[in-house]
Amino acid sequence: MSNENFIDYVKIFFHSGKGGSGSAHLQRTAQDPKAGPDGGDGGKGGDVILRGNRNHWTLLHLRYTKHMIAEDGGNGSANQCFGKNGENIYVEVPLGTVVKDPETGEFLGEVTEDGQEYIIMKGGRGGQGNVHFKTPTRQTPRFAQPGEEGTEGWLALELKVLADVGLVGFPNAGKSTLISVLSNAKPKIADYPFTTLKPNLGMVAYRDYKSFVIADIPGIIQGASEGKGLGLRFLRHIERNAILLFMVPCTSESIKKEYKILLNELKSYNPELLDKKRILAITKCDLISESELKKIQKKVPADVEVLFISSLTNQNLMPLKDKIWEFLN
Repeated sequence: MSNENFIDYVKIFFHSGKGGSGSAHLQRTAQDPKAGPDGGDGGKGGDVILRGNRNHWTLLHLRYTKHMIAEDGGNGSANQCFGKNGENIYVEVPLGTVVKDPETGEFLGEVTEDGQEYIIMKGGRGGQGNVHFKTPTRQTPRFAQPGEEGTEGWLALELKVLADVGLVGFPNAGKSTLISVLSNAKPKIADYPFTTLKPNLGMVAYRDYKSFVIADIPGIIQGASEGKGLGLRFLRHIERNAILLFMVPCTSESIKKEYKILLNELKSYNPELLDKKRILAITKCDLISESELKKIQKKVPADVEVLFISSLTNQNLMPLKDKIWEFLN
């Protein structure tokens, strides 16, 4: 999925339908010119509903949508005929979409399953016809209830990528190269920081026709949890991943220090992220000699599973997939 086609945030003005008005009709026939009230109820206004769709991976299809308005309910009529209910609007969204108030950031709801529906704005109720207001002392009510107004306002839709594995590392750690080798994803790859500006998803084939989804998340920098670099824009995508694959190049001045900084950024953003299963991949091992590699092996963190890999030479990529599958199951 190209960066240009990955949209993870849209802001849309939604308007649910207004309820139809009840009818104040009074029945008159040749046999009974004063038959009394027979006004029907108004129809309900249409709802605005989010619906999860596993075939969508991004909010791209909503990129240029600014307003979505549901249909109003129909008015009631004579002979106690009910007004037509307004048509609902269904907004198809990828799994992992969150609804928020764009002004306050308040969490309103989310869609995480295929076919799941979440009503973000309810349509107004239809008004009651005058038949409901007939009493022994008021035989011919000449009024009816108006329909209830619909709800309107701006809402933000945010996508938090749903993937089995999230790649976490500083810019230029080799994340995009790894996902391009392991999967069919074709991210932009270059020898400079922040080449990846949007998450990339790839399907990784495993043994016996099994597979898992891996997400290349834009690189972290120190202070990302405070909004520096790409900041919070990408950190939210990590929340949905089952496994975090930390990536530190073997050429780093201190692998332990770099790994600790990554952990601290995640902890500052959301301490619950540290409860996820973790693997540390030391990348670009084709750039160093065997003797240098042995020295590095003595300096890696002891509290995490560590693998030494090279995307260029495919070194230890199969053991890496084995370890990921083991953690997933």
